[in-house]
Amino acid sequence: MRTYTKDDIIQIVEEEDVEFIRLQFTDMLGTLKNIAITASQLPKALEYACTFDGSCMEGFIWLEEEDMYLHPDPSTFEIFPWRPQQGKVARLLCDVYKCDGTPFESDSRQILKRTIKRAQEKGYTMEVGSECEFFLFHMDEEGNPTTVTHECAGYFDIDPMDFGENTRRDIVLTLEEMGFVIESSHHEVAPAQHEIVFRHSEALSAADDILTFKMVVRTIAKKHGLHATFMPKPKSESAGSGMHLNLTLQKEGRNLFFDEKDPYGLSREAYYFIGGLMKHIGAVSLFTNPIVNSYKRLIPGFDAPIYANWSVKKKSALIRIPFEKEGKKWIELRSPDASANPYLALAVCLAAGMDGIERKILPPSCIDEQEYRGRSQKLEETCRLPKSLLEAVEAFEQDELMQSVIGKELSQKYIQTKKKEYREYCAQVTAWELEQYLYRI
Repeated sequence: MRTYTKDDIIQIVEEEDVEFIRLQFTDMLGTLKNIAITASQLPKALEYACTFDGSCMEGFIWLEEEDMYLHPDPSTFEIFPWRPQQGKVARLLCDVYKCDGTPFESDSRQILKRTIKRAQEKGYTMEVGSECEFFLFHMDEEGNPTTVTHECAGYFDIDPMDFGENTRRDIVLTLEEMGFVIESSHHEVAPAQHEIVFRHSEALSAADDILTFKMVVRTIAKKHGLHATFMPKPKSESAGSGMHLNLTLQKEGRNLFFDEKDPYGLSREAYYFIGGLMKHIGAVSLFTNPIVNSYKRLIPGFDAPIYANWSVKKKSALIRIPFEKEGKKWIELRSPDASANPYLALAVCLAAGMDGIERKILPPSCIDEQEYRGRSQKLEETCRLPKSLLEAVEAFEQDELMQSVIGKELSQKYIQTKKKEYREYCAQVTAWELEQYLYRI
């Protein structure tokens, strides 16, 4: 994270010939929004004097007469490398405040910051690494997205089979120009599917990075005449796209999840954190897998999680323990997808893990041990992840801790919105139904 001051930003804007600055923020669903200002208005924006109508935003206030204020975070200042070199465009991510000068309780970024602060008061800092998968599809003659691809590439394939290699390369180079440290990128298992892994960072920076990453991927893909989608399951016959989260806690500069004496290299705190995640995973799923389509990815046959379990070996486990060297230890949460609002997703993950530590919640035994003892099927059947968006909503309605993390007002609005989404989905007549029934019945 950079440590720009307000004066630094004003100076950079002048020296780099930046003409437009986008003040970016998110709605309840994690959709990136912005207000564009010219460089002449930057001092005003940095003094928190830029307003917008909160009544127009999903999950924001409903009082038309009350304006909301944007508070830019100087550490998030970035110049967009893909825009013209004369009259450049930059961005600042913002927190949302009310007109009385207090933070807006239902602002997603504020919710994560509150959760981080509670953990920090107990001496803990969460670091996050993300592995984001996405598809690159063709667009039609009118520029609309399709699910069409002409490639047949699979896991780790290269050009000429991987038609998206040049696009992926340009995405990586653009991200690096913006300060990302890219650990790896490759073609994924399904045709037209790709993955880019970037270095871990503190939770708030990680959430900011996920939003920025999605914006960059879509922008560069469009310049190549392709449509990038983070939809979890765009094609029923192919593997879906996840956003695996690698989570760890730091305390006094030490990786708190590592214990060299444990068979799996896990500390007591790591076990408790896993236990908390598994206990709350139903409610957590509403934010890590927040759309109807999310649950079409979490099905058998595609290495996606189905049960609340953990493993060292199995890629299909909810939580996997990767092998790490030099005293580092992470737990990989494999259920999330990139349709999530990253601020809310990380907030509930951190809160669930901290609840595990505070209440000393131990998880079930490792699935590898259960299989060895012949007990896995019976245990798994009692620990099923939500099978639908509605089941996740119902789990959240029963979880008082997760509702307290999100806040009363936003919890109510989120439940309302997601139930409506599910009802509308259930009312649709699908192509499958027409194919199965129209001519037979």
